[in-house]
Amino acid sequence: MTYRCLLQMVLLLCLSTTALCRSYSLLRFQQGRSLEVCQNLLWQLPSTPQHCLEFRMDFQMPEEMKQAQQFRKEDAVLVMYEMLQHIFNILTRDFSSTGWSETIIEHLREELYGQMNRLEPIQKEIMQKQNSTMGDTTDLHLRKYYFTLGQYLKSKEHNRCAWTVVQVQLLRNFSFLKSLTGYLQD
Repeated sequence: MTYRCLLQMVLLLCLSTTALCRSYSLLRFQQGRSLEVCQNLLWQLPSTPQHCLEFRMDFQMPEEMKQAQQFRKEDAVLVMYEMLQHIFNILTRDFSSTGWSETIIEHLREELYGQMNRLEPIQKEIMQKQNSTMGDTTDLHLRKYYFTLGQYLKSKEHNRCAWTVVQVQLLRNFSFLKSLTGYLQD
């Protein structure tokens, strides 16, 4: 008899946890907190902005990234997921010349991975229902933007100044991601 009640309680707990994970308000809170951690970690990495002024480059952020108010919550989830994937991939490149702490980078990647895991079930659901107004052009613009960042690092042989420039871009990305979390409401 006790096992039967215990099983029912476990099932109820699992179902309520799943329902909570689907809550956009909870997601907004979790993502916002994690994005704050990511920004703080990026700020902890040493940079040499004065020494690297000649390395600056205008990466032409996609217009969609400058106009967050156009996104519905479903669009925001898709854009956030795509951006987090690309940022994660950039941070898997060779940063040995930067003097950056591997521990900080690993913690940053863990935070990004956790964010993607929270967004993934909702992202898949949106994609299945095709419940998004975000067109393929937004996705294409994001891919092009991050490809350009990667190519820039490669062309500069992943040197310290190139990483400093990319670090600034990633900080801008996290600011945009934080603004997108405001659109994750029930």
